[in-house]
Amino acid sequence: MGIMEYPDCPNPDKAALIRVGAQVRRRLAADPAVHKVPVDKAEIWAMGGFVSPDECDQLIEMVDRTARPSSVLDHGYGSDTWRTSFSGDVEHDDPFVRMIERRIDDLLGLPHEYGETMQGQRYTPGQEFKAHMDWFWTKAPYWKGEAKRGGQRSITAMIYLNDVEEGGTTDFPKIGVSIPPQRGALIVWNNACPDGSLNQDTIHAGTPVIKGTKYIITKWYRTRRWG
Repeated sequence: MGIMEYPDCPNPDKAALIRVGAQVRRRLAADPAVHKVPVDKAEIWAMGGFVSPDECDQLIEMVDRTARPSSVLDHGYGSDTWRTSFSGDVEHDDPFVRMIERRIDDLLGLPHEYGETMQGQRYTPGQEFKAHMDWFWTKAPYWKGEAKRGGQRSITAMIYLNDVEEGGTTDFPKIGVSIPPQRGALIVWNNACPDGSLNQDTIHAGTPVIKGTKYIITKWYRTRRWG
């Protein structure tokens, strides 16, 4: 099966995507602890040790408390097997959660109000999230509601909470990037191009776990206040 293509769609948040992308680009370029993945077609950054082992353990416990069978927005995938993990939003008012969220906000230089509540995800052997985009297809029925509560997803920040014995990589198939789970590491990517266009090359997959269990935290940022 080839890599899925999203049909073209209107991009009403283009100017905001340019602004947010430029802010994050400047902020991360100035941080010597952040590594930019050397690819041309997408902006992906990585930082090791973003959260401590003790913080990883605490977040894993929170994921286990909230995890339910994952759902996906209707892009026309046509199957509930597209995403077979367990996931759930962690308690956004918990002081520990707010501390981690603020740390991500500060790293990216984005307003806290732009960020969705962190979502935890758990993958056991055989579970995966097939290739998909994080940005919203604006011709979909859900877009009208998302436009009112923060607009387009601009930046994705994802934290690996544990090492995985085998499998569970985050793959960007169009650009040949595969990032293995590494406990405490943060991955960030811009869902748009520098010119504000929605980036088809950010299509990515959580590949099946073969041995062990994979835990991650994901936080998405919008182009304006979320909620």
